Amino acid sequence: MPARTIDEVIQQLDAIIASERAKKSPLGFFPALYRQVTVKVKQGIADNFFDDGPRMEQFDVIFANRYLTAFETYQSGNKPTRAWRVAFKAAADNELIILQHLLLGINAHINLDLGIAAAEVAPGSALPSLEGDFNKINDLLASLLDPAQEAINEFSPLLDLLDKVGGRTDEAIANFSIDKAREEAWENAQLLAGQSPTQQQSTINLLDRKVSFLGRLIENPGYILSKALEIIRFAESRNVPAIIDALGSIQ
Repeated sequence: MPARTIDEVIQQLDAIIASERAKKSPLGFFPALYRQVTVKVKQGIADNFFDDGPRMEQFDVIFANRYLTAFETYQSGNKPTRAWRVAFKAAADNELIILQHLLLGINAHINLDLGIAAAEVAPGSALPSLEGDFNKINDLLASLLDPAQEAINEFSPLLDLLDKVGGRTDEAIANFSIDKAREEAWENAQLLAGQSPTQQQSTINLLDRKVSFLGRLIENPGYILSKALEIIRFAESRNVPAIIDALGSIQ
């Protein structure tokens, strides 16, 4: 069942995390991190951090349900969006590093789902009124980036090798940037908000193809970077439950 409140989102994320942790699956990495973001949003709503708290809860629930539905669809043997299929299938690839698994989930959820959710919660002329709160999410994300990086570094001691190979750490893989992704998500929301349902579906299909392509680049970033990733992966911990626990404890 789709979540109806932010508390139900957290409960459903907890269930996924527990299941994937028991299976020692990297599919538990993304929801563990995502849960902590959701907790931050919940606290922000309680603290009146946002201009419109009730709408932000609705936004959070709509956004989260896109991941929760995609996960349930994939687990039942059916096909979610292309972007999520790339992310979920990658869990079976033992050659990917922790950061790649996380970025694959972040890529699908921000580059595809976020703009769709924004346009749904604030369609048409209502969208501009959401922009301030949409941007405030960046502040909450920024507060979690350093703790998340520290958690990953604990299990991936050679991650800074990406600095030497790609010029920047987190963004070296497919030049991924959360800030840039959120900016593009807002642009997608502006496009979708003014379209008819038929036009929206066509746009979403095009976006899904683009985002799945980006996902494949994250998974297979090229020969030189792939060689660096092999070295990083060799030094990484393979204690998946401990990694999930660490990501689920950041604050």
